[in-house]
Amino acid sequence: MAHDVTNLRKFVSPEIVFGAGSRKAVANFASNFGARKVFLVSDPGVARAGWVAEIQTLLSEAGIEHDTFTGVSANPRVEEVMAGAEQYKSAGCDVIIAIGGGSPMDCAKGVGIVSAHGRSILEFEGVDRITIPSPPLILIPTTAGTSADVSQFAIISDPNRRFKFSIISKSVVPDVSLIDPEVTQTMDPFLTACTGVDAMVHAIEAFVSTGSGPLTDAHALEAIRLINTHLEPLIANPSDAQLREQIMLGSMQAGLAFSNAILGAVHAMSHSLGGFLDLPHGLCNAMLLDHVVAFNFSACEDRFRRITETMGIDTRGMTPPTVRKHLLTRIAELKQHVGLEKRLAELGVRTSDIPSLSGYAMQDPCIVTNPRKSTQRDVEVVYEEAL
Repeated sequence: MAHDVTNLRKFVSPEIVFGAGSRKAVANFASNFGARKVFLVSDPGVARAGWVAEIQTLLSEAGIEHDTFTGVSANPRVEEVMAGAEQYKSAGCDVIIAIGGGSPMDCAKGVGIVSAHGRSILEFEGVDRITIPSPPLILIPTTAGTSADVSQFAIISDPNRRFKFSIISKSVVPDVSLIDPEVTQTMDPFLTACTGVDAMVHAIEAFVSTGSGPLTDAHALEAIRLINTHLEPLIANPSDAQLREQIMLGSMQAGLAFSNAILGAVHAMSHSLGGFLDLPHGLCNAMLLDHVVAFNFSACEDRFRRITETMGIDTRGMTPPTVRKHLLTRIAELKQHVGLEKRLAELGVRTSDIPSLSGYAMQDPCIVTNPRKSTQRDVEVVYEEAL
């Protein structure tokens, strides 16, 4: 899968401030947007960790009024986005700040879309459905994995369909991302593992995506290297600030890669699975990754060889089947070492659920850029193998 550099390529990114303490610039950026009243979005867990109060204090000290919304669940739901948008409007806010993992950040993106258009968030499912700019958006990620803070994706759960749908548009790329490794210190080991593997999947899928190219490849490979090198040590040494910084950097690079190259079948299937059982997104990705890699390998053997090499395996003299075996072994080893070895059946998926899960996966925009074209039966087989 070679790339012609002369092909037109688009690359979108927010303004990024990376490094310890970067969150403390939040009031300055809000002032730069002329904020009269900030709408601060988060969730109960982040609030308990103290990060919401810190941002509130920083805003108050700068003389910026704010209104806070923390009614966001682990997978942000349609009704939560709509409730947030109503509160944003009634409070008279004009700038949105989110601090948290992917859920508060995606919810904040949804609030911006709804407040600008005055319509249901359900109407924006799909690609490039947004026609009116959202209010200024500043995101502060507290996890190292989702990359919602740099991406043109918003993922929302629709409980009525038991389905997570994607909104993809450069309009949901935040204006500013304050990426501060210090705020990941309050993540527990399970969340650290889930978000770290999520970032690894972002990087792998971006590198083999049919939308990949020279502008995304470098970010994807560096993300794979950083996460492969540092995630297992971080799980073993959760207080190591340098390891957290390296994983945060890998997450950012993976986000820049997948936001522009898009993703593949792992995410299409994971969105369907996570919406069906309300599971952590990174855990869904972990359960599916090796099975999708095994399915996709023949479609881009050279690209998977480069991934294998980036994960520290010397592939010189190896045949493609041997490379495939070593890559799958390394993925399985990584999952084992970070404690994400569960299979679908252990979490309640039944064989009878697979046709419905596969139908929703085939509707997900991420399936379009999967390197191997997939039928619904192909997707069903992968789910069956992951049981």
